[in-house]
Amino acid sequence: MKGLLSSLCYFSIFFAPFLLPIIVWIAVRDEYVRGHAKKAILSHIFPIIAAIPLFYFIVTANHAGSVVGFVLLFVVVYLGVFVYNIYKGIMTLREAA
Repeated sequence: MKGLLSSLCYFSIFFAPFLLPIIVWIAVRDEYVRGHAKKAILSHIFPIIAAIPLFYFIVTANHAGSVVGFVLLFVVVYLGVFVYNIYKGIMTLREAA
């Protein structure tokens, strides 16, 4: 059960990116599950933190090329985090099996 709940925290990127890991982190007292919930929360927040400079550069950029470059960088970061969450969810399920 611990492995399933831990992997659901990572897989929640599909249906409840912040809500499920936060609820699990608060409600569950098992340190293994809480650790994975915390990692999932941080991995869901990372693209938003990466987007803050993007918004700054979009507002202050003088060239459309730089805006496109930063948007592409954000897409790469978000896709990387997305793949990471899927990978960690699968690996957590495999550990539990």
